[in-house]
Amino acid sequence: MAFFELVDYVQNVETYLAKALISTTPEHGAETLTNLWRESNLAQSYLARLPIASQELENTSRFLNQVSDYSYSLSRKNIYHEPLTQSDLDNLKSLHDYSVELNNTLVQLSADMNEGRISWGELTKKGNIAFAQQVSNISKDSFSGIEENFHEYAGLIYDGAFSEHMTNPERKGLTGNNIEENQAMQIAKDFFGEDRISEITLNGFSENGNIPSYDFYVKLKDMDKNNNANISISQKGGHIVFSNFNRNVEVESLSFEQVNEIGKNFLSQKGFPNMQETYYLKQEGTITINYAYHQNEVTIYPDLIKLKIALDNGEILGIETTGYLNSHEERNLPKVKISKEQAKATLNKNLQIESEGLAVIPTEYQTEILCWEFKGKVEDTEFLVYINADNGREEDILVIQDTPNGTLTM
Repeated sequence: MAFFELVDYVQNVETYLAKALISTTPEHGAETLTNLWRESNLAQSYLARLPIASQELENTSRFLNQVSDYSYSLSRKNIYHEPLTQSDLDNLKSLHDYSVELNNTLVQLSADMNEGRISWGELTKKGNIAFAQQVSNISKDSFSGIEENFHEYAGLIYDGAFSEHMTNPERKGLTGNNIEENQAMQIAKDFFGEDRISEITLNGFSENGNIPSYDFYVKLKDMDKNNNANISISQKGGHIVFSNFNRNVEVESLSFEQVNEIGKNFLSQKGFPNMQETYYLKQEGTITINYAYHQNEVTIYPDLIKLKIALDNGEILGIETTGYLNSHEERNLPKVKISKEQAKATLNKNLQIESEGLAVIPTEYQTEILCWEFKGKVEDTEFLVYINADNGREEDILVIQDTPNGTLTM
């Protein structure tokens, strides 16, 4: 079922790519590209359901993913009545050429199945193990033709939202040379303080994670013997990726302002300067605060660090630096083309502005946009509105929820 659905959706992808090449109006172009985005997403979904090793179809999956992302990007241009450039059309032509090859290969493979040269139905009767083995053989013979069509496919070369370097994150904040296990263990000891540790053991090496790291269990002398701390140290550079432990907090004696100051001082001492608090959540005697990097008075939201702090004595109970390690660098911030007043003019007239400033926000496609950030209220509801500082578009709206336990966004 998944295979035949894949065939249908890939045919639709090829059709919509062809239509996108000759569409002349932004309205029809937006409709065509939105359909292309949907069909390529569905094709990718059914491709993922095939019982075939991911490496066999890696390039095909990447191709469908980029068709989806790129068509969505172009549809937004059409929605804002921006015509597609010649570069856009050239990229669509390149994608269409590959889609024709993919479609032809799948149609032939489908014919082979319909005519009995390949029968997955027969294989399913032999049990899952036999099925998996036989499908593996099929993938090497029949599906190799699909990947051969894409052996030269390296992704589009363009400066748009979904360029190739974003699908392979550089982990810009992950600096330094690779370290050995004993070096990572010493960094973990230094983080907690050797005098506090009764025992530390390696819990494994996370090789396939977002950030390859050494994971340790740590028993602290002043903690319950059944309550271990966990800490992960990156292989590259020996950075603290994650650490956490729990203990009972009987009395909450510190204010948010006090623990926030403790948190910022801690980050500065650990090599994370210029971090400013954003949102927080209180739970069971602890507070988790999100800190974002500030560069030249611009809030850099992708460079995020989370701290968990005890509300009785300000002890740091947990830290997560994944966002910062993936994204942090000194950015060459683009020139602001839309003034604050111009950005304000696009806001809902009922929004009562409480604060304003520049911010870099991440997108779901792992890109970044410089925006004017406006915090304000409409009646009793608080909002954050982000206006693109380059073209004045409304990029995002978040609802702020002030709860008894903290400030959250949705």
